[in-house]
Parts: sequence; structure tokens; C-alpha cells
Amino acid sequence: MSFARLLKLLTITVFFFSIWICNSAPCSAEQQSIPAAQAIEFEGDLPFTPNPLTLKGYLRRPDGAGRHPAIVLLHGCGVIAERYDQNWGQRLASWGYVTLTIDMFGPRGINNVCGNAYPRDLKFDAYRGLNFLVRQPFVDANRIVAMGSSQGGLLALVAVERGEIEQMYKNRFRAAVAYYPVCDELKGIAVVPALILIGERDTFAPGCRNMVDGQGGDFGTSRTTGEGVPIRLVVYPEAYHGFDVLGFKTPVDIAGHHLEYNQSAADQSLDELREFLRSTVGRRQ
Repeated sequence: MSFARLLKLLTITVFFFSIWICNSAPCSAEQQSIPAAQAIEFEGDLPFTPNPLTLKGYLRRPDGAGRHPAIVLLHGCGVIAERYDQNWGQRLASWGYVTLTIDMFGPRGINNVCGNAYPRDLKFDAYRGLNFLVRQPFVDANRIVAMGSSQGGLLALVAVERGEIEQMYKNRFRAAVAYYPVCDELKGIAVVPALILIGERDTFAPGCRNMVDGQGGDFGTSRTTGEGVPIRLVVYPEAYHGFDVLGFKTPVDIAGHHLEYNQSAADQSLDELREFLRSTVGRRQ
């Protein structure tokens, strides 16, 4: 199955994310201090990319001196970056992490890429964010994570998969997190620890299982047993795509896909995420 076809299948799903992204489970405030978001611009030129790009994003910096671990947040194919920041940026910054939510669409003059092949240089945005963060005096350059949902989850995994992109840059990610990504075209040869959180009944779950099991994807190549850093795949029973989105408390069936909120999976995923971040990048030092 081609990646373009997979994206078409996600079009309606991510349309709902753009409406309900701040109704997802992580938006419920459980921390006392939420660092404010700072709208920023930063240069996104990288080696072998002919056209320098000024990217936009939302930066959150926790209180306290010292260098913090940081997370680059990558939104989905139709999600507004500001809303994604209001969801995940708030949550993760309140946990003590610097967050940078990248607006991948605004600077390019596009609204979404659902149903279409995304611009090729979108794959570099994670590293554009990484290169910005390593220059900040309050960020620990050796403890930066790539994280995203849906298509953003795919891009986070691409950023840490062995190949030309991750080998191109001096600065590297320490880990990656993906909520319900499309895994079918990934080889699964990660160079750092990665965490995938997906529902058992998500129509895209088989691709992620095959990737982690070493069966590869559409490119015809896959990792062999023991190759690369292990990827942790957590599959939540009875859960569907978008299991953490409160707007799906009333289930929706669109284009053959079932979308449904699952409180148990949403709550467990936060516990899993907390532990993964603590074990890979820790807290402020």
C-alpha cells in the first residue's frame, strides 16, 4: 500500500483532530504550573536543502535554572500547530520539559497535506527544531526527544530511523515517541529508543506490529532480529485510532475507519509516556 493511499485514509480522522485536538485527554490540567507559550521564528536551513526556510513554532520553558530535557512536537497532516501545542505542549512543559511545537504548514502556505504526499522537506523539520533547541542555554542538547501523533508520529519515527536523514546531522535525538502512527513504510531500524502507542483495533496497528516484528514495509527491506535499538510497541486492548481524543466519546465511523475515545487507553498511555521519558532523558539537571 502506498504512503499516499494511507494518508488518504487518514484525511477524515485528522480533520476531526483539527476540531477536537484540545478536547483530548492530555488537555485536562493535573499540574499546578503550565509554562506560557512563546511564539517564535527560527531559521530552518539544513545541509543539502537548497532553500532556507524560516519556520514558526511555540516554545515553552519550565521554571527553574539549569538545562532541561526537551521535546520537539510534530503535528498531524491537518492539525493546527497552535492547538497541538495547547494540548501536548502544555502537558509536557508542566512535567518539566522544554517543548517546541513546530508549525510545519504556516510558513509553507498550506493548510494540510491530508490525502496528498507531503512536501519532501517536511521530513527535515524535526531536525530543524532540534538544531534550534541545542543552541538554547536552558536545553540539554543531549536529551532531546522527537514526538508526534498520527502523521506527526510517523515523522518522529522517520527522524530516528537509520538512514540518510539521521546520518546527515551532527546533532541527534535521544529518543522518539509516536501516538498511533502509520508504520507501513518504515523499516523499524531505530538508532535510539522509540515508543509507539496504538490501539489494538486501530486499522493501522498491523503495520506497526509488522515493523516491530521485523517484517518491514512497502520498501521491501526490514530489520533483522536484534538489529537497531529496540522499539517499544504498546497496544491497548479494545482501543481504536484517536483513543485519547475526548471528542470521540461519541464514536465515529468514516471511510471504513472507527474512531473512538478510550479512557483506559488514554490514561495508561500517559503513564507509559511518563516512564519512557524518565528512562530515556530524565528531568532537569
